Amino acid sequence: MRLTPSSVSRRRIAMTVAFWLSSWMIVGTAHAEPGALTYVEPVADAPAGMLAWRIRYETLDDIGETVEVTGMVVAPIAGTMQRRRVIAWTHGTWGVVQKCAPSLSPEFFAVTPALDAVKNGYVVVATDYPGLGGIGPHPYLVGPITARSVLDSVRAAQKISGAYAGSEYAAWGESQGGHAALWTGQLSQRYAPDLNLVGVAAGAPPTDLATNFRQASDPNAKMFLTAMTASSWSEYYDTPLEMGRKRTPAIMRKLASNCIKLGSAPRLGAIAGILTLRRDLKKFDFAGTAPWSSYLQKNSVAANQPVPVLIAQTRDDPLVAADVTRKYARRLCANRVALKWIDLPGKDHGTTARQSAPQTLEWISQRFDRKEAPTDCRSI
Repeated sequence: MRLTPSSVSRRRIAMTVAFWLSSWMIVGTAHAEPGALTYVEPVADAPAGMLAWRIRYETLDDIGETVEVTGMVVAPIAGTMQRRRVIAWTHGTWGVVQKCAPSLSPEFFAVTPALDAVKNGYVVVATDYPGLGGIGPHPYLVGPITARSVLDSVRAAQKISGAYAGSEYAAWGESQGGHAALWTGQLSQRYAPDLNLVGVAAGAPPTDLATNFRQASDPNAKMFLTAMTASSWSEYYDTPLEMGRKRTPAIMRKLASNCIKLGSAPRLGAIAGILTLRRDLKKFDFAGTAPWSSYLQKNSVAANQPVPVLIAQTRDDPLVAADVTRKYARRLCANRVALKWIDLPGKDHGTTARQSAPQTLEWISQRFDRKEAPTDCRSI
């Protein structure tokens, strides 16, 4: 069937052309290597003014073998022949099982703050991280493999002809994604010297994981986080899930099989499971018990970054305590990292990036423009 402006919108034509150009490039990929684009599918219902593609691409696992990861790439619909600035969006916690991939959710476009940048000409690439959308256990809060998946998503986005993604990028995320963004900065020069990182922005990032677990003030959220983390790590690190009573591991796995839906209250079954775990694990110190304590230590974020950093934090965050984040920020300052600190009122955790989006996007734009990075180190 012949496509004409009368039968198909210009937007549909642009998406179709981009799809076939990208598919041609995939056919030409002889070997799977980090950043290789293995599958691309145009998204028909992208918001006005945007083109979007669901992608699969390759990254490296912890033993140096390639593993397929899923994600989303979003670009302006306006045509250009120049390479665009890229924001690597690192999402917060959606869950730890395959079905919880953000790229599979109809809410992806509504709840991804980084997409505000697309109207200003940016490309946004949003990895699902390994194990969400793809096969294999999801390495929840595991820094190195998550960071590699972020860096390889930027490489993969460059291979979509219709996106015009460049090699300059900023990493931005919240919660789990704040942790991922900071780890991305740490690995960027060593793992992806072909890319140029200009800045790292993190909203409510877990940094010192053991202390984060101990100081979370919401006991129900803390227990749900413990269940997801322990369930994920038991699979990823091949560690028996042995803690609490005989029933405890099964309850943890059941809780961890649920996806998180922003703005929705937990179901009664989940609440009952959390309360049971609180009783079972009342005297159990997850952060101080081997081997979990060693995993927490190895995946905490070091206070070194090769680029300026922005951190946004609510004062009474019930899950990521503000004083833990503030101590990490001071360590960055001690290592002479230019740090922008955004202090937010209230007790919220999951909308930290949305609340700070205007300031964060302005800060990111300044990093691309090579302006001198501001620092709040004297006032933190």
